[in-house]
Amino acid sequence: MKLAALRLAAAAALLLGVLNAAAAEGDRLSASVGLDYTTGDYGQSEDTDMLALAFSVKYETGRWTYRASLPYIHVTGPSNVVVSDSGGVLVGPGTARTRTDHGLGDLVLGAAYVAMYGADAPFLLEVGGKVKLPTADEDKGLGTGETDWSIQADAFKQYGLYTPFATLGYRFYGDPPGINLRNVLYGSIGTTYRLADGNTVGAAYDFRDATVRGGDELSELSLFLTRKLTPSWQMQLYGVLGFSDASPDAGAGVVFTAIF
Repeated sequence: MKLAALRLAAAAALLLGVLNAAAAEGDRLSASVGLDYTTGDYGQSEDTDMLALAFSVKYETGRWTYRASLPYIHVTGPSNVVVSDSGGVLVGPGTARTRTDHGLGDLVLGAAYVAMYGADAPFLLEVGGKVKLPTADEDKGLGTGETDWSIQADAFKQYGLYTPFATLGYRFYGDPPGINLRNVLYGSIGTTYRLADGNTVGAAYDFRDATVRGGDELSELSLFLTRKLTPSWQMQLYGVLGFSDASPDAGAGVVFTAIF
């Protein structure tokens, strides 16, 4: 499951959101629904296919932003490839049975603060953290059954039609019984480009340290198009290409966002 793709959707629009939230007289609420599909072998002999219908909300008030997301997941593949909000995580050794399971995923809650913005700032900076609560059924491999914590910073800078952005964070994993997951550094770097019609295209490269000793680091490229459908609705289409066993081989999805 590529829930990071929903973060990518937020990143594509975050520059506008930061400026609006910082200067707005009132608060702003937005809600998103996304359909995400990924497939990959994650170093196993069989592929794991994940389909997720993810719901998220974002509330902006002043320089603070609060987020929550919850997916419904359908997964087919080896039982030792366990779903995480950051993608498939291999936590079991050796070979495993093939299973097909579905159900709610993990609830992710986050808060962030616009620490630096304005004409005199060298770039826009948002800092915050998030927690993954183990609402998924670990017996089905829909989650690890443990609580994870993350802290991260997002930086943006507009240069005409281009808006480069970068993310750097650190995740503290809870360890399932008998498994030692490593705490990891993660991040992304990319840019958006505003088209003549006001829509945007962009690309981002995501990376993450290996979550298990001897495992691969996550390495993947995402391409996306964000289209404004109405003053209150936008749609994003994206594709994902992975370059390591910690990443899906390929993926695609669509996200619809409503601003209230």
